[in-house]
Amino acid sequence: MSKLIKIGLPSKGRLKDETLKIFKRNKLTIRDSKRNYLSEIKNFNLNEVVFSHAREIVERLSENSLDVGISGYDLLKESLPGIQKNIQVYSRLKFGYADLIVAVPDAWIDVQTIADLEEISFEFKDRNTGKLRVATKYPNLTNDFLLSKGLTQYKIVNSLGSTEIYPFTDQSEIITDITSSGATLKANNLRVLKDGDILKSSACILVSKKSLRDNDKKKTITGLLKRLI
Repeated sequence: MSKLIKIGLPSKGRLKDETLKIFKRNKLTIRDSKRNYLSEIKNFNLNEVVFSHAREIVERLSENSLDVGISGYDLLKESLPGIQKNIQVYSRLKFGYADLIVAVPDAWIDVQTIADLEEISFEFKDRNTGKLRVATKYPNLTNDFLLSKGLTQYKIVNSLGSTEIYPFTDQSEIITDITSSGATLKANNLRVLKDGDILKSSACILVSKKSLRDNDKKKTITGLLKRLI
């Protein structure tokens, strides 16, 4: 098998910026790729760097078209079990901190916990919406969490944009969303339920389990990871 290892790095945003800082701090020089999504670490073994969307990195690690990558823990846990089983979390990194939470409009003063939410969810049975609507980009984690808390009278609305606005445009009643400071929620008149913490996330180094079964690749991957951590 090829000794070339493929490394997936985030293609945009703070996740990309912080990832590149780690490489630079550890004297691993990534060739300036300008607008090209393919690059390489110039002073390391045979490798190819692929800049991709963080969610795509998880999928490509699972199918083994990437050997190692950096992405968010939230995106890994949101993926299907068949994807997760093919990926090893090598290390949680000290950036990209964010929480996946359940948030309701400030005006819902009587709703402070999931139990309160369950109580009012039955009121929506007789309305046009049919059930309490939950807008989210994380349907799998949201379903697992709400069902574990005993909430059943709801339906998922897949968010395609700014989830925070959904309760105020009659697209949902509540949301689950990823937040780092809570400032955006506050600015949009939303608040987190007292027991509404679904998942604590951060950036992670992830490795394809199939790549680790290749002795040549495993040696190269281990050498890279030792320099990054």
